Amino acid sequence: MMNLKHYLSLYLALWKNSVAREMSFKGNFILWIIVEILWFGLQLCFVSVLFSQTDRIGTWSKWQMVLLVGGSNFIQQIYQAFFLTNCTNMSELVRTGKMDFFLLLPVNTRFLVSLRVVDLGAFFNALFALGVMTYAALQLHLQPTAGQLCGFAALCAVGVLIHYSLMFILATFCFWTVRAQGIVWGYYNLFNIARMPDEAFHGIFKGVFTFVLPVLLVSNVPVRVLADKIASANTWLLLLAVGIFWAVASEMFWRFSLRHYTSASS
Repeated sequence: MMNLKHYLSLYLALWKNSVAREMSFKGNFILWIIVEILWFGLQLCFVSVLFSQTDRIGTWSKWQMVLLVGGSNFIQQIYQAFFLTNCTNMSELVRTGKMDFFLLLPVNTRFLVSLRVVDLGAFFNALFALGVMTYAALQLHLQPTAGQLCGFAALCAVGVLIHYSLMFILATFCFWTVRAQGIVWGYYNLFNIARMPDEAFHGIFKGVFTFVLPVLLVSNVPVRVLADKIASANTWLLLLAVGIFWAVASEMFWRFSLRHYTSASS
């Protein structure tokens, strides 16, 4: 309990530092929120263009698609708030030698590397995504139960864990390549696939983006819970199993990477 209290106080200090940093550049903070909202708006426009030519994609109606786009963006923004900046900056820690300093601190290194920076603007964008989801749910006359809402929140958390685990594995390649931002951003760009229904894909493409790089699984399953499109418990059990697998794999790869890490001064 003392150890947990120590890490909570440390994380609170990291939050305070992030708030101070963001408020030092208020214009950039507000501008980035606006840019993200505009990009989200373009995704919604894309849905409108699609449904000007058809009334369904698989079994997904227009407002179910809007719900999916909102859910996908919500998961993406929560992930971005906590982990994206930290994963993309890991290469700089290795290149500049700051990783050596982190390894010497009397705290868990992965904790610091993963959580030292918080993107506060992403929380505002996540709230905007929830607003779009609420409007889509009203158009669909959905009345989700407390169990569905809790299930959605839990599955979103699992989805964020999967994204973090996979991107953290990719980021640790910087121990060998020094710069791994291109690999990390490459995976982040795959999030765009997540706004589409899994029924729109078939064959090996669907298999890869459901099991290997499960961006379709991460976004579709939570929204299916809200939209009453889950036929059995196997789907969300699959998401949970994939989350556990990649979480364990990322920890094992992190430890393997540290054993092969050579400091910037060597």
